[in-house]
Amino acid sequence: MKKVLTPIAAVVAAGLLTACGTQSVKPESTAVTPESVVVHYADIAEAAYGDSYTTALTLESKINAFLAAPTEANLQAAKDAWIAARVPYQQTEVYRFGNAFVDDWEGKVNAWPLDEGLIDYVSATSYGSESDINPLYTANVVANSSLVIGGEQVDASNITPELISDYLQEADGVEANVASGYHAIEFLLWGQDLHGTNPGAGERPATDFDLDNCTNGNCDRRRQYLSAATELLVSDLKFMANAWQQGGDARAALLDQSTAEGLSTILTGMGSLAYGELGGERTKLGLMLHDPEEEHDCFSDNTHNSHYYDAKGIENVYLGEYQRVDGSWVKGPSLSALIVAQNPALDVEMKADLLATDAAGKAMVEAAKQGQTFDVLIAMNNTAGNALVQTFVDSLVDQTRTTEEIIRALDLQGIALEGSDSLDNPGAVFE
Repeated sequence: MKKVLTPIAAVVAAGLLTACGTQSVKPESTAVTPESVVVHYADIAEAAYGDSYTTALTLESKINAFLAAPTEANLQAAKDAWIAARVPYQQTEVYRFGNAFVDDWEGKVNAWPLDEGLIDYVSATSYGSESDINPLYTANVVANSSLVIGGEQVDASNITPELISDYLQEADGVEANVASGYHAIEFLLWGQDLHGTNPGAGERPATDFDLDNCTNGNCDRRRQYLSAATELLVSDLKFMANAWQQGGDARAALLDQSTAEGLSTILTGMGSLAYGELGGERTKLGLMLHDPEEEHDCFSDNTHNSHYYDAKGIENVYLGEYQRVDGSWVKGPSLSALIVAQNPALDVEMKADLLATDAAGKAMVEAAKQGQTFDVLIAMNNTAGNALVQTFVDSLVDQTRTTEEIIRALDLQGIALEGSDSLDNPGAVFE
């Protein structure tokens, strides 16, 4: 639904130029206008979703190689490809909020947290055997060729992308029944992380996929699930990459709006991701509860990287630049340039906030290299680790307050940024 907004008073900063001398940089003669900023925002989306698709193809090739020869070395190569694929994708999440086309699709590829017992075997000790709200909590598709979903008998004898997308994803209307996307693949590659808030990720053995030396049963079906989920991820990312190309539906939905609405879309994405989603639901909530189940990449212990690149995506959009996985840059008319022309001090403030967030994110990344991954940092008695995470949250909150100032400076009305109980009403978290 379109927001009712007041028009921007005038085209600003016609004399401001984009950077030059870097691959994929807009020519110097391009004036920075609100219209050009919105178009370039779409150009960055095209590049980032394109990279997400190509890295998913690489992931698929590594998974196929692993299934052809299920060794520990090939499993590690598939895991490494999964982690690499997260880098460009997380930088696209700033496009989710404000772009209904993206938000309606996003659950297919990045929904979390998931009740992994829907997919495969789990530890009865740590996971339990039932849920009051999810009849499929331990359905274990890998072990069962027939399921009852919503009162209907479903033939699951052949695990295909269609079975996953049409029947299993959010089965019975339960959001935790995440059957597709990055996190379903993550669970299949790593298995459950049974270390709690102690160091250590999931430890699934390669033999879980070895037909000749099968562990934990149903290796043939586990292989089917991994292959089908990966094929589906590649297909879903190809769809979104195409949608941001010239003439694509996502680009058209953005550019069919007024310029004010386009700028509102950009700022809604920046503020909602920084505050309600990343600062709140993905970071502060887990810190408050000291609960590794609230960790975004909970099987792989890659959450520090995902959080860092989520924040990097916000920075990309504000500065009008994105570094592609091949090392080249996409640069052009930026929101920063608009604000410089109108309120230089506000631009300085926003850049300082972004720099502080980047530093706080890097601190978590460095801690992870020393064995203190996100689940360790949020542990109840880890005072120093908790402080690192809280600094990241605080930087995102500060950044959001400056984003709100930018919204006011551009005279944009009717923007509602996503909130989070963990930030807005902490007492409700424990009710």
